[in-house]
Formats: sequence, structure tokens, C-alpha cells
Amino acid sequence: MIERAPRIRVQRRPVHGVLLLDKPLGLSSNNALQKVKWLLRAEKAGHTGTLDPLATGVLPLCFGAATKFSALQLDAPKTYEAVALLGITTSTGDAEGEVLQRRDVDPGQLTPERLAQVQAQFTGAIRQVPPMHSALKKDGKALYEYARAGVEVERAPRDVTIHALELAVSQVGKAQTAIKIIVTCSKGTYIRTLGEDIGQALGCGAHLTFLRRIDTGGLGVQRCVTLAALEAMTEDERLACVQSVDTLLAQHERVTLDESEAGRFLSGLRRRGPWADAPAVAVYGTRPRALLGVAHVAQGELIPDRLLSPLEIQQILESAPRA
Repeated sequence: MIERAPRIRVQRRPVHGVLLLDKPLGLSSNNALQKVKWLLRAEKAGHTGTLDPLATGVLPLCFGAATKFSALQLDAPKTYEAVALLGITTSTGDAEGEVLQRRDVDPGQLTPERLAQVQAQFTGAIRQVPPMHSALKKDGKALYEYARAGVEVERAPRDVTIHALELAVSQVGKAQTAIKIIVTCSKGTYIRTLGEDIGQALGCGAHLTFLRRIDTGGLGVQRCVTLAALEAMTEDERLACVQSVDTLLAQHERVTLDESEAGRFLSGLRRRGPWADAPAVAVYGTRPRALLGVAHVAQGELIPDRLLSPLEIQQILESAPRA
């Protein structure tokens, strides 16, 4: 009988904050989250929306109190770099799928004027048909499950917004013409579909061979740490990579309350003050300065939306570096 080595039980601990991960190729967002959660020995964790296994780049991971605000990143604009290989369409819209069609590509037709025309066509409010290889649900079942079974179902077009788009002629491998895409887009935009549609508009079809998210809601890839780097660090170095909870609240207005008002706000009570109306406010207390939660202001009233618990605030203060 083969004896199995005893499982090592990880002693979890409260960790509060945001780790900006540069997600590696081939790893799902959830697998990346679980690996980092294990490295930090964190009690509670979540991510801010999935990034395809075939994509790399910015994946904000939330721990402890930060998970209360993770949904804010779901709605944030995102910026991607992508490469669409022209002349070949695939079943998945990327290099993983089966080749459906090959067409000749005439690089001479890809003039700056032609690219500018297509760029304008896909900038602003556009409609996309979600790909079959996606996690969208139809009758309680993900579309990719139908696709794997060889079944295609009807999908309603969705309205998305392309805030900015840059197209440039590039190459993949030896003499394979491609389009490099830099796009800032709204929630719900499928970059694979965008690459396919651009290829269709150019008259030759396309599929993605590269996809990297370089920004989400103002959190850029230059602030990220790789999984390999985290694995090589000491435990204290890993904890030092965890940024404060309010990293997710950079676009919020700021309101600071005195000690008595902070206590009432944390009890869920509305506070009245000289504040202009604002849909998104990060609220802080004094002595010591600490994030209390998020709120909105309407007609001079500060109305709580999501609050940190006193225990979470205490743990954040206790884990802060000593001056």
C-alpha cells in the first residue's frame, strides 16, 4: 500500500487590499486567484471579472474588505492590446479554434486611409454578436458548452462602446499580415469578436493570435506583479505587494468625517453636510485616518452604500506599516 504524504494545512489570516497581478498565459482567472490566495494565506479573496486563459495582463485580485468593492471594476473601461492575423477565420475567433476559411490578403489594400475608415466604423457605440465560445448563459447553460457539443444557438446582438481604437499593419511570423489593435472599451466588449469584425470589414477575415489587457479602470500593467515574481518572494515581500483597499476607489470623490460623525456613518446613518451631489464617494474617518466605506451624496446628504466593519478597519490599521 502506497503511503500518501500528509496534506500541509495552510494557516489562513486576514489580508485586506488589492494585488494587481499580471496574469500569465494559459491560466484561468480563478486559478490565478487561488494560487495568489494560497501564497498570501488569505482568508477571503475574489477577482474583478474574468480574463480569458489565452489573455495576459492586468487582473486586480481583491482580499478581505476589498472584495466589497470588486464590482466597481466590472463596470470600468478596459484597454487591450491585440493582434489579429488576417486571412484566416477560426471556430473560436482565436488561435485555439479550427480553421474555417482561408483568404488571400493584399497588403497593398491596407492603406492608412482604409485603416482609418475601418477604425472610425468601430469607434463609439457598436453592436456585437457574442461568440459561441463564451461564458454567457442560454437556458442556464454556458454558450461554450453548446459550442463544444457542436450546437450553435441564436445570440442577440449587444450594445457596447469603443471609447478609443488604434489600428496598424503588423506581421505574425514570416510574411503573415496582421493588424495590431489597441482598444479602450466598455464592459461586455468581446475583443475576439472585434478582431473578427475588423477582419470582415477589411474583406479577408481574421482571428486573434495575441491578447493582453494593459489597463482596467486606471490600473495599469506597469503597476502589476507577475505570478513567478510572487512565488520567488518571501512572505513579507508578498504582503508588501498588496495595495490599500482604496486602490479601487481612485475615481471616487473624497469625504472625511470627524470622530463622532464617523461613528454614526459606520452605523449606517445618513449624514448631512456641505457636500455637492456625487454618485461615488469614498468616506474616511480621522484619528486615525481610515477608510470607512463608500457612499453617494444627494441634496446634502451622505448616504452609505457599502461599509467596512469595525473589525476590518481594526485589522487594516494593525497591518499598516509603522511610521
